[in-house]
Amino acid sequence: MTHKTGLEDYYIIRNNKKMRFGYTTGTCAAAASKAAVQMLLSGEEIREIPFLTPKGIRLNLEIGHIEKGEDHVSCAVRKDAGDDPDMTDGLEIFSRVRKTGEAKIVLDGGSGVGRVTKKGLEQPVGNAAINKIPRSMILKAVEDVCSEYDYEGGLEIIISVPGGEEAAKKTFNPRLGIQGGISILGTSGIVEPMSESALIKTIEVEMRQRVENGSRFLLVTPGNYGSAYLKEHMDLPLEEAMKCSNYVGETIDMAVSMGVEGILFVSHIGKFVKVAAGIMNTHSRCADARAEVLASNAMRAGISASAALKILNTVTTDEALVLIEREGKLQETIKEITDRISYYLHHRAYDRMMLGAVIFSNEFGYLGETEKAGELTALLREQDIKKENK
Repeated sequence: MTHKTGLEDYYIIRNNKKMRFGYTTGTCAAAASKAAVQMLLSGEEIREIPFLTPKGIRLNLEIGHIEKGEDHVSCAVRKDAGDDPDMTDGLEIFSRVRKTGEAKIVLDGGSGVGRVTKKGLEQPVGNAAINKIPRSMILKAVEDVCSEYDYEGGLEIIISVPGGEEAAKKTFNPRLGIQGGISILGTSGIVEPMSESALIKTIEVEMRQRVENGSRFLLVTPGNYGSAYLKEHMDLPLEEAMKCSNYVGETIDMAVSMGVEGILFVSHIGKFVKVAAGIMNTHSRCADARAEVLASNAMRAGISASAALKILNTVTTDEALVLIEREGKLQETIKEITDRISYYLHHRAYDRMMLGAVIFSNEFGYLGETEKAGELTALLREQDIKKENK
């Protein structure tokens, strides 16, 4: 009989597909810790443990790899991310609980759990990358069991993740200065598949880390196209670049709240042409007005109505740009687009920071830039030199 976790009836519908919920590494660590201390204090073996997540969903999780000694117990809970594309899915989160002579509970990370090496993250430099809410989940679960068994002695809790160091290479951790493994994460204890809020939170964490380490100006690309263009064509520090995915507006909002003085975006026109229409989430399911924006701005630049109609029937931005070039209006059209990108970027920030963009395409390479792009490029280079000289 298949084990039931309590999440069987929790799902969302996305793109006409039913997508399962999962549970976080924080939930796994807390549930494993609860089971370990209960076995340590009761002497009984536990194969499954009930656990109430911060979201209010009650889970019933399987316990594996039980190892018992005179003064310690170790066990594990396997991470299930549901239908979310999570690099930690399937990893086993171990908790080893040991009795100590001191009347306090000490929590730390072991093998496969990352350690913080840079300022600006939720945990101070030197700490295991076990975030605040998972820490409180683990400690509360353990304290509740101690209270139940009237145990007033000390405990040492070590969270470890076999395979965590290798899995972390596919996450943001190396960029954030978290070395040696994954982070123990989760605010609700539950993984909602393809969660936008989780991705935006990741962008916020990386941004805060850069600001805390002295960045007044940020270099941002939506994704891999922008990173590749930076590496091959722009004399800017690639290691300083961060990705915003489709969340242009949220990136600006967060930067304003952190006191950032300027952002230079480097983007393929397929993403940023939408910003020229005030579209701040560039995902195609939110808005796909690429052909319409190109056609309208080409008409402003003097292209004929019949040529604009052909642009409206194109599938890719490069296809549209070829048509505009044939009409001899490419430079003028790009100028119209970059002017509007600049307007909407500054409008989103209410002119509280300097914003600029460099746009390119696969077919044409460099296309153009907004008014403040050159100044921001110089400021980013100057910032990089100052950091190197520190």
